Amino acid sequence: MAKDYDPQMHTAEHVLNQTMIRLFGTGRNFSAHLNRGKSKCDYHFQRDLTDTEAGQLEAEVNRILAMNLPVVEEFVTLAEAMKVVNTSKLPPEAVEDPDGRIRLVKIGDYDVCPCIGAHVESTGECVPFRLMSHSFNEPDVLRLRFKVG
Repeated sequence: MAKDYDPQMHTAEHVLNQTMIRLFGTGRNFSAHLNRGKSKCDYHFQRDLTDTEAGQLEAEVNRILAMNLPVVEEFVTLAEAMKVVNTSKLPPEAVEDPDGRIRLVKIGDYDVCPCIGAHVESTGECVPFRLMSHSFNEPDVLRLRFKVG
């Protein structure tokens, strides 16, 4: 069953994750709460962002979203998925059935990851992205709160 996330927020989360990876070398978020009004993502990180970095992050996410990239799904075998994405967070039933299909969600050439949630058809539906706040909590958790639209 697919996660009950708002498609705009969920798609923006994918772009935010890839942008965090590219700008700051983090992994994808390890926790997220995606609601229509406001969402949050938690990342393993060693510090808070500076205000300059937060502005750079918001601008880059908006730049990518404004490119109106297509958001598409593709079903591949586990072996195929393992060649292009981290499959360590897949549920046990997916890994136990190597001939089963894994759903990958691709956002243009910018991001790809296994996902079961709902998404928009193109990233242009998610602008503007607004980083509402950021905070750092021990041990090593950076929390980003954001809105879209």
